[in-house]
Amino acid sequence: MALGPAGFWGTPTSTVDWCELNYVVTPFVCEFFNTVSSLAMVTAGVLGIILHRRVFDRGTLWAFGLLGVVGIGSIAFHGTLKFELQLLDEIPMLYLVTLMAYLLLEPGPERRFGQWLPVLLLVYAVVATLSDAFTAGRVQFFAFQLSFGGLEFFCLARVYRLSQKPENVAVRPFFRLGVAFYLGAIGLWFIDLRFCEVMSVRLPSLGVPNPQLHAWWHLLVSCGFYLLLVVVGYDRLRRRRSGPAVRPAAGVIPAVVLPPAESSIATTRPRSTEQASSRDAFGSDG
Repeated sequence: MALGPAGFWGTPTSTVDWCELNYVVTPFVCEFFNTVSSLAMVTAGVLGIILHRRVFDRGTLWAFGLLGVVGIGSIAFHGTLKFELQLLDEIPMLYLVTLMAYLLLEPGPERRFGQWLPVLLLVYAVVATLSDAFTAGRVQFFAFQLSFGGLEFFCLARVYRLSQKPENVAVRPFFRLGVAFYLGAIGLWFIDLRFCEVMSVRLPSLGVPNPQLHAWWHLLVSCGFYLLLVVVGYDRLRRRRSGPAVRPAAGVIPAVVLPPAESSIATTRPRSTEQASSRDAFGSDG
């Protein structure tokens, strides 16, 4: 939401200007709270990779990596409100949800849909990318929300189905907490979008500061996505190896571990064997 003269990055060119007043905290960052809170996505992605680099398959680790990339794009977007950097936020989101759809539709070591599913998802990603990059104004905004949101809710439904399997009972609490974070984040995102005047004008006129709901969306969706990815990773792991377990890292962060014997083997096996195993896993499950 614009306020006064443009700051360091000039007049916003993005198709959406969120409810945080621009250049209030510093002239070098357009939306300060939205920018800083985007670090949560980077943190969630990096933690997911670090904690599971020897546990989850490469496709799941790529999903954690893309979550981190989304966070970097979000920092660039909210820090400048430039359209080109808005794409750096939105296009990785499209690729992340596309990868999630593949991981959920092909969870096991054997492909169920052959080559046509990757081709179909690739076509979807290309069309969604072109739509996002070459439309403008409200059309661009709603086209992105439709292309991303449709696949997003499909993935949430698939993760729910995974969580209900008896074999995944160990991570069912992660799903419940993750979906609560995720849906709560979506609710805050919608309120911030629809009731911006209340948040940024009426509340401050009563002495109540803007609650920065979009920044809270970043924090909650990061926690939710991390937990839901752990559920997906656990399901894919237990289809390939026996005995995965849940063990909080540092006593706080939900994480999945291998049985002690397998974990020792994974740590000590030769690099060439590890690379061959990774290629085999990726080739069969993406």
